[in-house]
Amino acid sequence: MTIFFMLLALLALLFTGIPIFAGLTLFGSGMLLAVQGNLGSLASIIFTELNQYLLVAIPLFAFMAHVMIRGKIVDDLYDAAYTFTRHLPGGLAVATIMACTVFAAISGSSVATALTIGAVAIPQMLRYGYSPKIAYGVVAAGGTLGILIPPSAPMILYGITTDSSIGSLFIAGIVPGLIMALVFMAWVMFQCASAGNAVQRDTRASWAEMRQALRKSVWSIALPVFVLGGMYMGVFTATEAAAAGVWLALLVTVFIYRTVGWRDIWASAQEACRLSALLFMILAGAAVFSHVMTKMRIPQEIVESLTAMNMGAISFIIALMLLIVVLGMFLESISIILVTTPVILPAMHQLGIDPIWYGVLLVINLEIALITPPVGMNLFTIKAITGSTLAPIIRGSLPYIGLMVAVLILVLLVPELATWLPRTMMGNK
Repeated sequence: MTIFFMLLALLALLFTGIPIFAGLTLFGSGMLLAVQGNLGSLASIIFTELNQYLLVAIPLFAFMAHVMIRGKIVDDLYDAAYTFTRHLPGGLAVATIMACTVFAAISGSSVATALTIGAVAIPQMLRYGYSPKIAYGVVAAGGTLGILIPPSAPMILYGITTDSSIGSLFIAGIVPGLIMALVFMAWVMFQCASAGNAVQRDTRASWAEMRQALRKSVWSIALPVFVLGGMYMGVFTATEAAAAGVWLALLVTVFIYRTVGWRDIWASAQEACRLSALLFMILAGAAVFSHVMTKMRIPQEIVESLTAMNMGAISFIIALMLLIVVLGMFLESISIILVTTPVILPAMHQLGIDPIWYGVLLVINLEIALITPPVGMNLFTIKAITGSTLAPIIRGSLPYIGLMVAVLILVLLVPELATWLPRTMMGNK
């Protein structure tokens, strides 16, 4: 019951509108003062949490994404996707999801994916006769792929929190991410082919057009292949892969596309620093909160309660998923990871739950949170792009929540979808 009241008090504090990092730090500091009578260890707790080499990957991946965005590479990526899908029912929407899938492997951010692809795709879909509801839903849901398909900032933070292999987590997200994208494509094709949803379709592209489209988009496709392939081959660690990706992004945008100058590089660096600073402040606050819970032996109490109830691994995960669905309606992804993971980690070890498998389930659940009102970040991103009210955006996104839940259940019932590829490629090391 102690953890229940602590989480309730923390949520009440966050609902006042206080920034997440400030709420976590103030609440954790107050509890620390109550438990040990002083705040002498506060600086040491925060320094220890942030003094990790793996965290360098976050600003590097963010910088790489912003360089690619400013380099306008997404335009060629979207055009290439449409060339291959324009003859299909809902071909433009399918191309949007394909572009989101590839861009997710560049940006590592759902909001960045929805914002960048949406700015190009939504006006085009509306021009081709798609209803606003369909256009908004496709981009809002397609954008969520940004945190499941690697690289992924939430996966990096989860890996650091659980001491899991970042490379294995990245690889584990590939198959579920591709399944999710295919499910989205199948749904939108069915939706656009059904009565009352007829939209403009173009003729099938010739082989020459397809080859030309591939040549134009080769660099946007090569970047994720280079980053993930380097980790798979053992050439890079996750942090080194991020640095190598930055250099390739700069090479492509400055010397090949010639769309990025010094001002763009400086602006990209500023955006990456701003995002990273925000994440690190949240991480610092969560470290204090986690330390207090450990001092109060709350994780041990949870393990003892589970042992007394004879709760199995599947029942435990289902209960966690339901909790995260509720938390996802009010908190953003990073906060959910950093607040819940340290608490349940000992119980996961006790029940023999693979942290890589659970990490993928967690991220899929966080994807659902991104389009779940009232605090679905992708919903507000689409609103910012279009100036629309939230009602049609939410209506367009609702079917995708059901599709995500179906994929979540599939990965829950068939863990190999998440664990087979990293075990085969990396030996889970």
